[in-house]
Amino acid sequence: MFQFNQHTLQRQGVTVLQSLNLTIQQGEKVALLGVSGAGKSTLLEALRLQQPDQVAWCPQQGALVPMLSVFHNIYMGALERHAAVYNLINLIRPLRRELEAVTQLAAELGISEKLRTSVDRLSGGQAQRTALGRALFSQRPVLLADEPVSSVDEHHAQSLLMLALARHDTAVVALHDRQLALNCCDRIIGLKSGQIVIDGASNQLSKHDLDILYQRR
Repeated sequence: MFQFNQHTLQRQGVTVLQSLNLTIQQGEKVALLGVSGAGKSTLLEALRLQQPDQVAWCPQQGALVPMLSVFHNIYMGALERHAAVYNLINLIRPLRRELEAVTQLAAELGISEKLRTSVDRLSGGQAQRTALGRALFSQRPVLLADEPVSSVDEHHAQSLLMLALARHDTAVVALHDRQLALNCCDRIIGLKSGQIVIDGASNQLSKHDLDILYQRR
């Protein structure tokens, strides 16, 4: 599905990851771990460029349209599936079919009561649920998500992440919660100092094994 062979990845002209060797197979659910600035976002963006037509994208800041409602932001995940006129109709007066589909997804995400609320009036957790909903509504086989549940409480974060992973054949998700990564993903990739320093099955790793990613030395 994805492959890098001695790649160097840069961000704004600065080398972030070097001599990168990595293969991600179809069907894997992978968690990216590491401190802020370790290269998780850079790696996700590079993965997205390899399979742009296959990827459901959920960036760290959400990239939502603040003045539009939760419905419209989630519906944006389907824009590429429909003609411009169809999309315009749903912007002005949502068709029953699309309204029902988005309402059902919003209910699963726990934000059905916010469907007509503009994004600028949401809490951080509600905004993250909306961004995740947009990615799910794109109905693409590969999920790439950058800290998609960091503003959601621990209990709901796991249920939301499991929901998202179940709807995609393959997923690579950057996370800050080590236990969440171990609970939900089958493979852990740890980044530190421009390198992959951990790459293993989650059922063979513990939180203690992952401490090296967060130690200064």
